[in-house]
Amino acid sequence: MLATSKINKIQGKITVPGDKSISHRAVMLSSISKGVSRIQGFLRGEDCLSTIACFRGLGIEIEDKGKEIILQGKGLHGLKEPADVLDAGNSGTTMRLLSGILAGQEFLTIVTGDGSLRKRPMARVAVPLRKMGATIEGRDNGNLAPLVIRGGNLKAIDYTSPVSSAQVKSAILLAGLYSGGKTIVREEITSRDHTEKMLKSLGAKITTEAGKVTVERSELYSQGEIEVPGDISSAAFFMAAAAAIPGSHLIIEKVGLNPTRTGIIDVLKEMGAEIEIDNVFTSGGEEIGDIIIKGKKLQGTSIGKEIMPRLIDEIPVIAVIAAVAEGKTMITGAEELKVKESNRITSMVTEMKKLGIRVTELPDGMEIEGNNQISGGVVESYGDHRIAMAMAIAGLFANDSVEINDSACIAVSFPEFEETLKQVAK
Repeated sequence: MLATSKINKIQGKITVPGDKSISHRAVMLSSISKGVSRIQGFLRGEDCLSTIACFRGLGIEIEDKGKEIILQGKGLHGLKEPADVLDAGNSGTTMRLLSGILAGQEFLTIVTGDGSLRKRPMARVAVPLRKMGATIEGRDNGNLAPLVIRGGNLKAIDYTSPVSSAQVKSAILLAGLYSGGKTIVREEITSRDHTEKMLKSLGAKITTEAGKVTVERSELYSQGEIEVPGDISSAAFFMAAAAAIPGSHLIIEKVGLNPTRTGIIDVLKEMGAEIEIDNVFTSGGEEIGDIIIKGKKLQGTSIGKEIMPRLIDEIPVIAVIAAVAEGKTMITGAEELKVKESNRITSMVTEMKKLGIRVTELPDGMEIEGNNQISGGVVESYGDHRIAMAMAIAGLFANDSVEINDSACIAVSFPEFEETLKQVAK
């Protein structure tokens, strides 16, 4: 059980684990590229290790050297039919993106996950992949895992996604590598684009324009090395805490600054935070740099649907600092939070209320009163890593210690979270 309590300030220089989204994609895309890939800065969280396990099950040789992964890619058609069920663990990214690749394979695969993942909606990827010609079956009319996938012989489609989801878009684009013609994915609001950037760097025929991505059948070739930047979604917990505690000064080095992920910076600045970016460079199409935060009293704000795909994972920690900001914060357009590792809207509202925070649940978000006196207490994580870390940050502002049950789930994305917090909490 993790417990945190009030501190004076956040101060120091840290790095955060490798980006979760990019770590997943580096293993997946290197596996279906030709040649050896070295992945530097790989996130050793449970979700990304599930991706490695699945691709080993598909016959890929992967050497795990800690922060470096060496992988022998087999090309688009080099995967082998697995001898057993593939287990995606707690990882929605693994299951959904892998479904896109498996849709192109002329063999049978069964993919399952843990109790939480088996409750998450899969029809959003199964429906378009079926339109392309894959056979996908599962519980609840193919909406829930375990999924049984038999692929091969795909045709291109022009698909408008009903949700702005990088996982849905990526699954279709990956299947598009195996189809004849041009596969097009359209979104009302552009979701994160790590898949497109990495596909382009590996030689895929892919073009992007406003609200539309087009991919054609194409072979991928390893570029030798992929550098995974620090994960801005992990950095967000420390950014938010430092921004909201006057007198704090924090530097987070080598963080991914992909514009589809930097909504947290925009929102913190709207709340009055002092944030600078320094030492910027580009690797594998991804912008990387240092984030410098100075703490001050923040103001409440309104966060709506337009920015949501750029900060969906950061909403739990934004809700926490909104509770100590001046004035009201309104969060709407966040329905996607209901189908994460837990229903993050209900989970956050329930646990924030336990700490005496004045918060109201909305159908698509929450309304948070500012200037709360946060009390201590015991809170639940719901087995959700981002809820657990958000509650740990709440403890830094609390009058008594906050204890988080089942905090082991933090290892999904940030195994060194507690250690890093101790390093900068003063």
